[in-house]
Amino acid sequence: MLLPLFPLNLIVFPQEDLNLHIFEPRYRELVNDCLKNKATFGIPVFLENKIQSYGVEVEIVELVNEYPDGKMDIKTKGKRIFRVQSFFNPMTAKMYAGGNVEFLETEEDSDTLQRLLLVEAVSQLYEILRVEANLRSDIPFLSYKLAHKIGLSLNQEYQLLALLTESERISFLMEHLQKSIPVVREMERTKEVIRMNGHFKNLDPLKF
Repeated sequence: MLLPLFPLNLIVFPQEDLNLHIFEPRYRELVNDCLKNKATFGIPVFLENKIQSYGVEVEIVELVNEYPDGKMDIKTKGKRIFRVQSFFNPMTAKMYAGGNVEFLETEEDSDTLQRLLLVEAVSQLYEILRVEANLRSDIPFLSYKLAHKIGLSLNQEYQLLALLTESERISFLMEHLQKSIPVVREMERTKEVIRMNGHFKNLDPLKF
């Protein structure tokens, strides 16, 4: 399928809400074309100074603001993951890029225990960071909901996007959390030690 493309240095996941401020003339043309034709566009990942193979199709949910100079604020929602098969910059008779893409099915094959363990690990991280957590384990495609909220790098988020089963994605997130939680705990302990430096300390007597 031929799809208009809007490369960005970020990861969009299926079902994710993404607000965009559109100011470049080529992307104003893209958005206007999509609004006119009730069409979707794709956001392939721009990483390491090049267009990567994977991205997500998004639909425009709402045109929030349209400014006198043609700039726009839009609300979009992620739909399907795709792999870019060919890339054209620009598309014929357009200012913006496009490409032929293959849509990929992403499978929800996780079980209750996997989701519970993931939520437990994220809750542990949030407790260390003193961040309020209101997490549920019964949400389909839980990995996509948590991916932006546990400190993954852009490269790690891209690796997650390329995994097409929920069980693989949860395993990927768990591996990251198992490595990062001890590091975060030690960092928070160090910060507490620094804060306490110079304070009068009430020490328990030692018995020896």
